[in-house]
Amino acid sequence: MKTVNDINFKGKKALIRVDYNVPLDENFNVTDTTRIRASKPTILKILEDGGSCILMSHLGRPKNREEEFSLKHIVKTLSEILGVQAQFVDDCIGPKAEEAVNTCKSGEIILLENLRYYEEETKGDREFAEKLSRLGDVYVNDAFGTAHRAHASTAVIADFFPENKCFGLLLASEVKNVKKVLETNVKPVLAVIGGAKVSSKITVIENILDKIDHLIIGGGMAFTFIKAQGGKIGSSLVEEDKQDLALEILEMAKSKSVRVHLPVDAVIADSFSEFANTKIEDVNNIPDGWMGLDVGPKTNELFGNVISESKTILWNGPVGVFEMEKFEEGTKSLGYNIAKATQDGAFSLVGGGDSVAAVHKFNLSDKVSYVSTGGGAMLEMLEGKSLPGIKALM
Repeated sequence: MKTVNDINFKGKKALIRVDYNVPLDENFNVTDTTRIRASKPTILKILEDGGSCILMSHLGRPKNREEEFSLKHIVKTLSEILGVQAQFVDDCIGPKAEEAVNTCKSGEIILLENLRYYEEETKGDREFAEKLSRLGDVYVNDAFGTAHRAHASTAVIADFFPENKCFGLLLASEVKNVKKVLETNVKPVLAVIGGAKVSSKITVIENILDKIDHLIIGGGMAFTFIKAQGGKIGSSLVEEDKQDLALEILEMAKSKSVRVHLPVDAVIADSFSEFANTKIEDVNNIPDGWMGLDVGPKTNELFGNVISESKTILWNGPVGVFEMEKFEEGTKSLGYNIAKATQDGAFSLVGGGDSVAAVHKFNLSDKVSYVSTGGGAMLEMLEGKSLPGIKALM
């Protein structure tokens, strides 16, 4: 894996695909700077070599060059984080972009306008990729969050840099840490899979069963397993058409000697609301009109014991509606237990939008081994898929 550390960028223009698809508030202020900070080591390495950086990214899903999706909104935050004033160009191909790049000096940073203002980007258009390629001497991909997309700036563009392409430090680190879970010999290996639906995680579960010793299933998806085994789940979330699949997963796990841990009790509510009436109930005995919105105290203890025995931990998805204070305890307890296991020497990888949000909410980001910046890309790697953006660099 060739990274920016293997190249001297002195006098070179690095064309870097970053992932600055960041959330903005109504005044266009960046509300989460994680992805911008994550790109800093790559950019500073190139500048310290004496190179210049041409940054390209997408923001949101614009239909028609809407002002709200312009990357000009992030220039101030970007410049503050990097400690270098970035220049903004309100196009990403053509004369304006080319002129800015031609006059760019060593040590300077240019941020190009939103790639997705051109529909050719998401279509993986070769001509568009070629126009982008004119803007740099070396192509660097540092955008794990879009590595699973076969877009012009992530996969196709690499063809125009046969000898001069490499991984950014973030992308290299992401790949290394996901592989650490998939190829580890440090057992027991635990996967914590949560979230709403079995259907969105089925291929991940199938692919990792050969590699893990324990599987914790939580969140809304747990109720599909519980109902499939004959439990009464009241009005809890369930995928009726996935119950057979849930039983197949349990059988498959059993055949591979993987121990599956489901919740045993739940915090149930009479409505999906912060103001609902709540009580603790056995997970197989939830009354009609009530729904499970978090795991209960016995489950927290059960999951905590499994986590404390594990040496390699993957966490993808919350175990309750942690966005509401009434139903955050299960996910918070899970996070604290993973942090404690990490402190005791386990390797922990957290990925997927909701798990990452939970880790930030409970101030655990620096207490786990690695927090992935790419939810979809991480899931596809865990599914065993080849990611176009990574394959293009090999």
